[in-house]
Amino acid sequence: MRARIYRPARTAMSSGTANTQHWVLEFAPAEAREVDPLMGWTSSSDTQAQVKMRFDTKQEALDYAEAHGIDAVVREPHKRKANIRPGGYGDNFSPNRRAVWTH
Repeated sequence: MRARIYRPARTAMSSGTANTQHWVLEFAPAEAREVDPLMGWTSSSDTQAQVKMRFDTKQEALDYAEAHGIDAVVREPHKRKANIRPGGYGDNFSPNRRAVWTH
């Protein structure tokens, strides 16, 4: 069984960091998906592709994989600086703004 351990990235629709503080162990698909000729749905008999396990630390995920004989590859997250403005969103409506704010 092949798996990957990674830390999920934040969603593109949000600047928040929710659901990015844990590590995920996810199994790689063992076989390709097939398209049902009648309905057009994609399906697979590989049930391990549906499994995602969460861990608090990378070491816990590695220990679990080692204890269960899972060949796991770790992908380190890309670090980036937080983009936090001092006034935040509320600064757009502050009466002390120096510049005119329009849409």
